[in-house]
Amino acid sequence: MGARVLLVGMGAREHAVAWKLTQSPDVEEVFVAPGNAGTAQIATNVPIDPKDIDSLIEAANDLKIDFYLATMDDPQPLGLVDRLRERGLPCYGPTAAAAQIEASKAWSKQFMVDHGITTAIHRTFRDHNDAVAYVESLPDAPIVVKASGLAAGKGALVCDDREGALLALDTIMIKRAFGTAGDQVVIEERLQGWETSTHAICDGETAVLTPSATDYKRALTGDRGLNTGGMGAYSPSIDVTTALSKAIEQEVVKPTIEGMAALGSPFNGTLYPGLMITDRGNYVLEYNARLGDPEAQVLMARLNSDLFTICRAAAEGGLSSVDISWSKEPAVGVVIASGGYPREYTTGHLIDGLDKIDEDVQVFHAGTALTPKGVVTNGGRVLTVVARGPTLAAARAKAYENAQFIRFEGAYMRSDIAEIEEIR
Repeated sequence: MGARVLLVGMGAREHAVAWKLTQSPDVEEVFVAPGNAGTAQIATNVPIDPKDIDSLIEAANDLKIDFYLATMDDPQPLGLVDRLRERGLPCYGPTAAAAQIEASKAWSKQFMVDHGITTAIHRTFRDHNDAVAYVESLPDAPIVVKASGLAAGKGALVCDDREGALLALDTIMIKRAFGTAGDQVVIEERLQGWETSTHAICDGETAVLTPSATDYKRALTGDRGLNTGGMGAYSPSIDVTTALSKAIEQEVVKPTIEGMAALGSPFNGTLYPGLMITDRGNYVLEYNARLGDPEAQVLMARLNSDLFTICRAAAEGGLSSVDISWSKEPAVGVVIASGGYPREYTTGHLIDGLDKIDEDVQVFHAGTALTPKGVVTNGGRVLTVVARGPTLAAARAKAYENAQFIRFEGAYMRSDIAEIEEIR
């Protein structure tokens, strides 16, 4: 009998991971809580809120789950891995203590300082008046204000000047735009350079880097508009050289894994630091303790090896014994979103064209639902269309060609994903 694997989440990331898991001969069934219309077609959806840990534990028992694979951010800081492990269930994902590295930007900033990991000059505050006084004491220059807690990737407000930073503090700490994530804020210098990120598969002692991937955060073509959860991605990143990748491994990933182990909270799962590459060096902006979205979609499309074998080995502390193979072909993922996202948008619109997609192109669902009339929109980011090709240009052309088949009221996508001259 194969394993019965639990994922928690409802995004295209979870659909992509479920798709890859179902290819393993060692996986009997995949369960996704709560899932979406895409996961419903290849796995079993379980209608539970990702933050309802008690219900997730009960479902794991009832469904005879053999393995938990962490993909989204919410459940781990709430202790899902800890409680599953108490019941003897193998887990690929961090404990609540280790998940602090993402769940509290204030905690992670201090961790970086303590372990010699380069990051921006910063201060943390819980009191709004103290934060305001600090901003007013700074030169009138670009500033970044971050909600310390989890904010679905949208809690970092990049400000051009002091006035903008004061408005950001009001948004986070007074208007509570990110809820309790804004109980504490981090105020830091705005670095000048270009952003990249790295994913590392970790077993607490060993870390293996995945290929590089570049995502596009801004809502509109040309890197305009508001920050989003991500409007597209491609892999490998043209700007991440072998030398840079090795530098990130030695300067960031290795000391992070060693530092977490030294604190008594070994990091197991996917470590995903975001970095700013500057003339002064490589700076860690923040850590994530799970796969990125939409990076996961393009990485899963390039993974040749058995994902379950990799994650099971990591959960058991045996990652060094596993060979991980990736396709040399680049992959491009284009997100199709609801018009108005990330602000107000409507849902319930019938999605047409899913049956027209090429067989070798993947459409990973996010904000979708299955209804008697068909698949309808049910969120801001609706679908990610992912294609591989012999070159980045070929993969990009194929992704956009297939994305054009998909129609629903208000559908929007950026037109410049993996358009290399637009990078940086």
